Amino acid sequence: MYDVVIIGAGPGGMTAALYAARSNLSVLMLEKGLPGGQMNNTAEIENYPGFESILGPDLSMKMLAGTEKFGVELKHDTVEKIENGGSIKIINGLNEMYQARTIIIATGAVHKMLGVKGEDSYSGMGVSYCAVCDGAFFRNKELLVVGGGDSAVEEAIYLTQFASKVTIVHRRDTLRAQKILQERAFNNEKISFEWNAVIEEIKGNQMKVTSVQLKNPKNDQSKEITADGVFIYVGLDPITQPFTSLGIVNDNGWIRTDERMRTTIPGIYAIGDVREKVLRQVTTAVGDGSIAGQEAYKYIEENSKINV
Repeated sequence: MYDVVIIGAGPGGMTAALYAARSNLSVLMLEKGLPGGQMNNTAEIENYPGFESILGPDLSMKMLAGTEKFGVELKHDTVEKIENGGSIKIINGLNEMYQARTIIIATGAVHKMLGVKGEDSYSGMGVSYCAVCDGAFFRNKELLVVGGGDSAVEEAIYLTQFASKVTIVHRRDTLRAQKILQERAFNNEKISFEWNAVIEEIKGNQMKVTSVQLKNPKNDQSKEITADGVFIYVGLDPITQPFTSLGIVNDNGWIRTDERMRTTIPGIYAIGDVREKVLRQVTTAVGDGSIAGQEAYKYIEENSKINV
């Protein structure tokens, strides 16, 4: 039995763990992958206070060290379902079953797929969703980055250290990324743009991607351009499948909470990218986590008094 079980060890989950553990609660983090979540796929983080620039994996390890200092337990498991037993919650993992007084859901989100022909076929053969993971495999190659937000532009800039050319493909005629990122992209001689364009098909041979079929949605004109790799950044899908039976997931797949990170079920909280919110950043996930960690402590304290 744990006071707090946190599902997910990204920046939000690790911050929640730190705050809860500092309140002398027993805390377990469940993570199916590497601690850090999406930070492990980020080359440089430049908007986290206290660091002019830091590698995503490095920030992950610093956060993890903080949780270990205060005795947070970490287990690698995949959560399949939560059962709400009132004062005791049951977490069914692939490896074990866990009991908790409170649960903080911090499962985050995954990159959306385009859903076009060739995307599945060439995944790992030129199609990627992680520039940090795969960029080094494309030295002196021509790459496409799909998307117009912060992630797309940041990763396009990152890829220029390897690629001979990077083309940003965006369905609109203006980018949505922060102005400072736009300026860097526009001033980078290796970056070019395909405006008002969507990918119809990713093509290749038996070994790798060789080209992409683009379409202008305004006039339906199509063209094929060469490419050795396609990096896709077109949004996020929340990881909420294990929690749908609880009735806390909205029609778009996000978990709705109040400003105290509380779901509609007492003792269950949601934080970070999995939560319905305006901005999904490391800083906002950390803020959510600090609130949820404190709220879990308050919930346990209040219920302990009731049960005395």
